[in-house]
This record gives sequence, structure tokens and C-alpha cells, in this order.
Amino acid sequence: MGVVILLVMAAGVAAMLTRKLPTAFALVLLAVVIAFLADAPLTGKGSVLDTVLQEGAPALAATMIAILLGSWLGKLLEETGIAGTLVRKIVEFGGDRPVFVALGVLAVSAVVGTVTGSAPAAMLAGLIGIPAMIAVGIPKVTAAGTVLMGIAVGVPFELPVWQFFSTALDLPVDTVRGFMVKLFPFALVAAVAYVLVESRRRGVEHTWSLKSVRARPARGDRRRRLGDAPWYALLTPAVPLTLALGLDVAIVPSLLGGVLYALVTTTRPREMNRRLLRTLYGGFEVAAPPITLFVAIGILLAAVKLPGAVDALQPLVKSVSPQNTVLFILVFTLLVPLCLFRGPLNVFGLGAGIAGVLVATGIYPAVAVLGMTASYNQVFGVSDPTSTQTVWSAQYAGVSPHQVMLRTLPYVWAVAFGGLCVTAFTEL
Repeated sequence: MGVVILLVMAAGVAAMLTRKLPTAFALVLLAVVIAFLADAPLTGKGSVLDTVLQEGAPALAATMIAILLGSWLGKLLEETGIAGTLVRKIVEFGGDRPVFVALGVLAVSAVVGTVTGSAPAAMLAGLIGIPAMIAVGIPKVTAAGTVLMGIAVGVPFELPVWQFFSTALDLPVDTVRGFMVKLFPFALVAAVAYVLVESRRRGVEHTWSLKSVRARPARGDRRRRLGDAPWYALLTPAVPLTLALGLDVAIVPSLLGGVLYALVTTTRPREMNRRLLRTLYGGFEVAAPPITLFVAIGILLAAVKLPGAVDALQPLVKSVSPQNTVLFILVFTLLVPLCLFRGPLNVFGLGAGIAGVLVATGIYPAVAVLGMTASYNQVFGVSDPTSTQTVWSAQYAGVSPHQVMLRTLPYVWAVAFGGLCVTAFTEL
């Protein structure tokens, strides 16, 4: 039966890759089929309806709330001009020095990446940052990749990501935080190396091909007329991180602290109610797609943790899972490309189910699975040409997502290798 379940998983991957089914729908269908194959009853304890669907759907509720709050804070950064001010100040500081401008945009992207991920983060940093980089001669592919690499630097400190791994792998937030702190230096070094190498690789390119180039300065002019955000408001992205990392405050209150700080430092009292509601509703729009995906992931995790599924999969998965430290690093480093194109190791797809299998069957400690999936997430968030942030950044810069993938993949592959080394030598 284990072989049949693996074949069903392979069929699910095929359905997602060929876009026959949306990822969330494919994961739910896959979960139901796995549950039936695991001899789960229709109702009752350990059943399809009550355990997989009813209990699985809200299993990642804490992550969903964190995603919503992060999206809310992201909308506040946009509406209040905090993100735009950060980018403009950095660009003004860099002047006409391409590498300095690119490193500045990289830094702002990292800051934004700690607050919210995916396309919203790319837009907050890239709307001004990508045109500014191209204007001073940074190649278009490099400009798009700089924003993505910067976001990846911030991801180890993105609180919703901490909550996701904590809930999905049943680990304390402190444990997740500890590994993310170790992963951060690899992401930072790779990102800086990317900017320094790629910005000089083809020399200065004073070209421009964005269709909206004439429209964008008007947006910036309007913000200048309205005035930049106050300097103390620019500390907003650091507030939730300081609360969670420095003061050990829980994730949801930390994010709420960031929301309140952004509001108080930028908004007049009589306008607070309207801005709160407007940005909250905007945050719901941004958060809807990932929340839908996390509902499906929770259902899939519930299915693969059923006793029947664990018993069927354990001998098969154990037989192909390397236990030797060096083999662990080598095998899972070579498998990095499988997290691209919504592949089987994409943690926000079937990869979550595979991680659940590894933990439920006891093949690897949960902390080791955390290290593997978090390392893969660094690759997916930058180089996957089907991810929303990669598509947006590439198209806005006037290049294809596949060009960005080819240029950034060696760097994030090195990040994954570093994360896997830390995992193997500390957790196995």
C-alpha cells in the first residue's frame, strides 16, 4: 500500500506541475485519497471527514493568523509610505554608484522580507528599487534577482514562517528561531555575493524597457508631495522582530505591536479608524491565497499522519532516506531542484506532506526536517519561476522568470547546502 500512496503523491505532483489542478485543490484531493488508501473510516476517530478534513483544515490556524497580520502590516508599510521612503533614502544615498544602490535595495528588501513575503514584499521593495537599479546601470536580471535575494535574507526572521514551521512540525518556536538564526548568515553572504558578482558581470547597462516607466515617477512625485514617512516610523519593520527575537514575545502579539507602531507613528488620531479598517481589508486580499494553501497543507498533514499511512510509508521511506551525515548532505543537496516548479520538495505544496511523513515515521528528528525544509524554502522563494514574487519581479524588470532562476539558482543552492550542513552536523 505504501507504493500506491507514493504513486498517488507522484500523480498529485504531475497535476500541479501541469496545472491541471490548483495546488490547494490538488493537496486536498491527495489527502482524501491517501486517507482512504490508509484504511481510514469515513467518520469517527482517525477518519476522512472528522480527522483529515475537520481537524486538518484549522490545524495551521496560528500560521494563518500570522500571515494575515503580516499582510496587514505590509499594507500599512505601503499606504503610509514607510516602504517607499526606505527605498528612496537608500537610493539617494547610493547616488549614481550602481553597486551601492543595489546593496541598498538589497538591505531594504531584507527588511521588508522580515514583515511579509511573496509578491507583496517584492512590490514594496521593487516598485521603486528595480527602476532605480536599472536607471544607474544594473542589468535587468540582476535588478530583479537583487530584490528576491534580499527578501530571502529577511525570510529567516519572518515571523509567519516561524509560526508555520512550529505548527507543521510540532516544534517550539524557540527551536525554529534557533535554526533560522543559523541559516541567516548563509542567506546574507549569498545575497551580497550575488550583488557584487552579478552587478559587475556584464558591466553597466544604461537601458530601460519597463512599459510603465513614465507612470512610475508620477507615483514617486505624489509621495514626495505628501512627504516622506517620519524617520521614527522607518523603525516599524524592526518592532515585531525586536519583540519576538529580543524580548521573546509571542508571534501574534509581536506582529500586532508592529501594526500599532506603524499606525501611531504615521497617522493622525481622527484618521486611525479608517486606515486600520482599510489596510486590514487590504491585508485580507493579500493573505487569501496563502491562507487557502495553508488550509490545504493542514489537511494533507492530517492525512499523512494517520496510523495507516505511517505504517505503510515508514519502511519504504526509511529504505531510501540517508542516515549517514555526509550522504544526508550530498543527497538532499542534489535534490534541491525538486523544490522548483511546485515540485515534490516545495514546502508550500507536497513538500509539507513529505516533511510530515518524515516526522511521523520517526525517520529523522523534527529539528532535522526543519533544517531541510527551511533550507529548501530559501531556494523556492528566490528561484522558482512559478512563485508569485519571482514572476512579479522578473516581469516588472522586463525579463523572464526563467532568466532570474538561472542567474540566482547557484547562489541559493549554496544557501541550501549551508543549511543542510548545519542540520546534518548538529541534528543527526
